[in-house]
Amino acid sequence: MKILKKSISFQNMEDARKKWAKRKIIICLAIVKKNPFTEGLKGTIGDKMVFKQVQGRTIATYKGVPTGEPTEKQLEQRGLFQEATIYGKWVMSDTEAKAEYEAKKSDKYNSAYAIAVADFLKAPEIEEIDLSAFHGHVGDVIKVKAKDDFKVMSVSVDLFDLNGAKAEGGMAVEDKRDLNWNYTLTTEIASLAGTKIIVKASDKPGHVTEKEQTV
Repeated sequence: MKILKKSISFQNMEDARKKWAKRKIIICLAIVKKNPFTEGLKGTIGDKMVFKQVQGRTIATYKGVPTGEPTEKQLEQRGLFQEATIYGKWVMSDTEAKAEYEAKKSDKYNSAYAIAVADFLKAPEIEEIDLSAFHGHVGDVIKVKAKDDFKVMSVSVDLFDLNGAKAEGGMAVEDKRDLNWNYTLTTEIASLAGTKIIVKASDKPGHVTEKEQTV
């Protein structure tokens, strides 16, 4: 794939995009320098702009003209990325949130904005619901292993009996020694058979991941 280096005026840019996209040529619009809203950004915005990282620089290019109607998955991804950019801009406007993301800068993401966008695009994961210390007695602990590319904000645990009635539930407490989240049972459960446990984990952007396990 070639990169067109010819200078193009803004009024002729749309015509040039259509002309060159048919030849699978990318029109390089700009090399972005020292812009906190684009630094470290990668991905597609809307249906036209693509940001790429090339040798440590952020490059904005036009996306090629699609050959057919976008699929439902493509439309979903575009909408998600647009929401992610809105979230990233909010982070940059909030001093506390910006500082929190800024502290996580790395070679992969070198700005708070890029980290925030990436965080929005990925929901938390619930890797395991450990019931080895759960026997239905008060004080028993349900351990949840949850992770996120940035930070897991909270984990909740709800228990339902065989008939679907809620037995109890509440928030788990993070154990920083092993990164598990522990929920301590406060109600005696006479019969464990068929007890359904629903765990929900949330991240900073507010995404919630749910996992269910039956005893």
